[in-house]
Amino acid sequence: MAYFTKQEARNYARSVTASFESYSSKLESIVESQKYQYRFDVFLSHSVKDAELVLGVVRILEDMGQKVYVDWVVDPQLSRDSVTKETAETLRDRMKQSSKLLYLATDNASSSKWMPWELGYFDGLKSGNVAILPLVDSVYSSFQGQEYLGLYPALGKDDLRRFLG
Repeated sequence: MAYFTKQEARNYARSVTASFESYSSKLESIVESQKYQYRFDVFLSHSVKDAELVLGVVRILEDMGQKVYVDWVVDPQLSRDSVTKETAETLRDRMKQSSKLLYLATDNASSSKWMPWELGYFDGLKSGNVAILPLVDSVYSSFQGQEYLGLYPALGKDDLRRFLG
């Protein structure tokens, strides 16, 4: 199966930021455009340490016509350093507003405090609408995630569009 590579995501991110001074200025523009968005096609579960990769994946999804929720873009006030009731409540609301969840499987995902919780919560909320989107090192790489990720389909390039329907 052909998965998206980290380099492909970086290339998409760079194409987005080519007309901006920095990733942060691009993110500010995205915040303004999504500030009052109440429905999302995709809740993108990810590690905040993967900002460049996340921006690239968002661009890939937007090119497919998807409205994407990214917590630090739409809700920049959230605390990502610690687990709080307020952050959990906001994330629950945003998951209810989203049709599907994509779990962005990267090297940093396994150290995320929030990603396993988001995955389980969304699966309970909207079973069958959860998938893993691995980003691999090369086109020849396979994907071997944490054991619990095997409960969900891992999407390659061809599968992603079908999953998003």
